[in-house]
Amino acid sequence: MLIKANTSCCNLDNEDLLRKVIVKIGLERIDMQKGITVEALLDSSATELVMSLEFARKKGFKLKKLERLIYIRNVDRTLNKEGPIEHIVEVNIYYQGHRKRMEIDVIEGQKWNMILEMP
Repeated sequence: MLIKANTSCCNLDNEDLLRKVIVKIGLERIDMQKGITVEALLDSSATELVMSLEFARKKGFKLKKLERLIYIRNVDRTLNKEGPIEHIVEVNIYYQGHRKRMEIDVIEGQKWNMILEMP
């Protein structure tokens, strides 16, 4: 079982807004080579890249069903209330002249379209 940070965002007060880091990245659908720009939350407690299921569907990303579900845990080690990860999307990510092909976990009920891990 993979342990990942809680990606569910709560209401942020002014102090939290000062600590939040937003990055604009380019995403390209592999099946159509169609690109979009998205604002992603840079999260120091995330252990993977995460995309909102709602965003993935809205933008027409091809969902790839996982053979095994991935159960995720919050920082306090409780199971994430949104349930396990059932799908991924394969994309090309563009940032400051760099391109990388990635598989991104897709999870329901996210406030952010994308959450990026920050090592």
